[in-house]
Amino acid sequence: MPSFVTIPTDDLAASVDFWTRGLGFFELFAVPGTLVHLRRWAFQDVLLVAAESVPEQPPAMSFSFSGVLGQVEALARDCRALRPDAVEGPRDTPWNTRDVEVITPENARIVFTAAKPFDPASQEARNLADIGITPPGGSGESGDGGRER
Repeated sequence: MPSFVTIPTDDLAASVDFWTRGLGFFELFAVPGTLVHLRRWAFQDVLLVAAESVPEQPPAMSFSFSGVLGQVEALARDCRALRPDAVEGPRDTPWNTRDVEVITPENARIVFTAAKPFDPASQEARNLADIGITPPGGSGESGDGGRER
């Protein structure tokens, strides 16, 4: 578990239910009434920890998990079924991903992001080229995706 997020919750059972049914995690380990270790994929770990209260508002900061494009729509649908007003997106970003933002029952701001197929004729490709990132074999290629060392 090279990195993980720890999220306080005042209702451990409700949090586990949302994270498993909505966000696709599974319970890896639990200390009843104290904490639950959830995992989605390798290196996508969350510790839900019992707390007396949670923040009233979601923070500006978010935590992102990377997934695959084919899962974004279903994840958004599953979360909306549980918390209709807690989901924003999916939306396409200027850097060629599709993202869905979810506010969990603990008021954590979670983003699931997935790379979209690269289309060299797309606006996203032009956005990246404008900052010097080009695909292999693209014009101005430096051999490392446009990054200089």
